[in-house]
This record gives sequence, structure tokens and C-alpha cells, in this order.
Amino acid sequence: MNNDDSSAFIEVRCVGKTVTTRQGHLCLLDNINFTVEAGRSVAVLGASGSGKTTLLGLLAGLDDISHGDIMINGQSLSQLDEDGRALLRAHNIGFVFQNFQLLQHLTALENVMLPLELTGVKAARETAADLLARVGMTERSQHYPGQLSGGEQQRCAIARAFTMRPRLLIADEPTGNLDAETGMRIIDLLFKLNTEQGTTLIIATHDTALADRCERRLMLQAGQLVETSVA
Repeated sequence: MNNDDSSAFIEVRCVGKTVTTRQGHLCLLDNINFTVEAGRSVAVLGASGSGKTTLLGLLAGLDDISHGDIMINGQSLSQLDEDGRALLRAHNIGFVFQNFQLLQHLTALENVMLPLELTGVKAARETAADLLARVGMTERSQHYPGQLSGGEQQRCAIARAFTMRPRLLIADEPTGNLDAETGMRIIDLLFKLNTEQGTTLIIATHDTALADRCERRLMLQAGQLVETSVA
């Protein structure tokens, strides 16, 4: 795919990320370039420490880019401050964390309702209940995260990520903490929602079954993009 394709939904241009440690500067990502069309599914592969989570964080605007730029639907992330990136996430980007990131003092329903309430959606409870129903969590909607299994927490996290019908869904090792059977159900759910809503899907994973479901693969090695291919 041409990296100069202005029709791309995601454009990553010469992106690098460097942090300062006691030992000096540490390069986490170096000169990353790729584009993704809207509605596509992409697996980001690589060993632990290769830069997968760092790349996902930059794509979601959760961290600052050291150099280069990322365009999301024509919007430059490097030109946005922290509040601007938060606003972009609220309306366009869903993020599924490996460790779920559910609020322990809220029920499953309340966790899914929260982003809707923060953005002023009037039918927050009804919308959240519908999303939980779609991920098979209706009977567990009044339970707290500590009362849910890993698979149930991940389904709740996915429902929350889809609350604002994001144009981009980013998932960091969504099956990493799950057994094989539960992981396969989570994979099916992600792609079902991806297809129904036309969401662009970016997934960091070690799971070959999950990578095989994606239309494209990006391979990272020691902070560099060493391979890009169509699955």
C-alpha cells in the first residue's frame, strides 16, 4: 500500500518514540511508516518489547509522538494537545486493554454506561444494556468486575469500547489473559462488531489464530517495522 495515499483512514509517517532513562535515551519505535484504509483489520505482531503496545498507545493518542506524525481520518495527532486527543478518542476511538481496565466499584452496566454519560448521551442506560446484550452479558450486568471471569470482563470491556460506535477500535492483546475457548469467542465477537459497524480494527497480538483473521499483518522487531503483508 502506498504510504502517500491521502485516502487512507490511518497514516503513520516516519513515527518514532524515544524516552529518557537513567542510562540515556531509549528508542522504542524508529521510523514507522504505514497506512490503513477504513474498515480494514490489521494485526500487529512481534515479540515482547518489540514496540507493539507503544505503537497502539500512539495511534490512540494516549502518548506523545517524539517525531513524525499520525493522521486519523485527516486529523494530525501531533497538532493536538492532550485535551484534543482525549476529545478525538471520546468520539472516534475505542481501546480494549489487555488487563480490561474496568472500574472495580462500578457494575458491568455502569462501566459501559460511563463513557456515554461523560459525553452527555441521554439514553446511556438503554444503550449500555443493548451493548451488553450483544456480547452475551445481560445476566451479569449487575455484577462487579471482581465477580466476573476473565472472559466476562473482556466482553464488558469490548462493549464499553463500542459505546460511541468508534471508527477505530484498538485492542492490545485482547485474548492474552484468556483460555483458548474463551479467546476464540472474544475473537468472533470483535470481528462481528467490526463487520456490523464498519470499524477499522488494529490488534496487537501473539495469537496466530487472531492474526489469521485479520486482512493485514504488521511485524515489529526491536522498534522497527520489518514486514507488512496481506494475510
